[in-house]
Amino acid sequence: MTRTQKNILVTGASRGIGAAIFDSLKSAGCCVVGQSTAGGNGLLKSDFAQSDDPASLWQEACDQLDGRIDILINNAGIFNPNPIAGGDAEWRASWNQTMQINLTATAELSRLAVLHFQERGDGGRIINIASRAAYRGDSPDHWHYAASKGGMVAMTKTIARAYAKDEILAFAICPGFTMTGMAEDYLESRGGDKLLADIPLGRVAQPEEIASMARYCALDAPPSMTGAVLDANGASFVR
Repeated sequence: MTRTQKNILVTGASRGIGAAIFDSLKSAGCCVVGQSTAGGNGLLKSDFAQSDDPASLWQEACDQLDGRIDILINNAGIFNPNPIAGGDAEWRASWNQTMQINLTATAELSRLAVLHFQERGDGGRIINIASRAAYRGDSPDHWHYAASKGGMVAMTKTIARAYAKDEILAFAICPGFTMTGMAEDYLESRGGDKLLADIPLGRVAQPEEIASMARYCALDAPPSMTGAVLDANGASFVR
């Protein structure tokens, strides 16, 4: 990619990490289109629980960006508890919903991005916002979340290895707890002080910290970094 101005699609851009990424890239002079489930405030509306919505979003974003997307940032996700003692049908439904939104929609958008980049012939970048849970695991109520984020990391590495020859680069970022609405509720429910004691840095990450990493991967990371997985967890899990 040699164009100075980049056209970028960011999913899950209404709050938290996604909003911080959106704002950071806008301030860098990029043309950024954002997605949220509800839409509004200039964001495209797309519900990833609906299997047809990722493809529709991609087309709508392409249309808004004059037919060209240079960078895809997959940030949308859910973090709903799914206790194993629940009913079979309810447990399966929660598992499938998390996989659909966190992993399958990400895969569908990544596939469309790779095909788009290949058709143009001048490369592109995919940045996937995964989680510390991909490596460390998560709570007993969040098997599905950890599995979805582990799948996202594995997919990122596969894309990087498969398409580097086409100048298509892929990166994953794995935050630990980050001060978003989703994490705040979880911290409160699990006893925040105890969880913070497990973070050597003594605090959770700020959305702007994760956004700075995403911006670097999108705009400045050298091609040889493709396939990298970047951690941001205050040394609560090192590997």
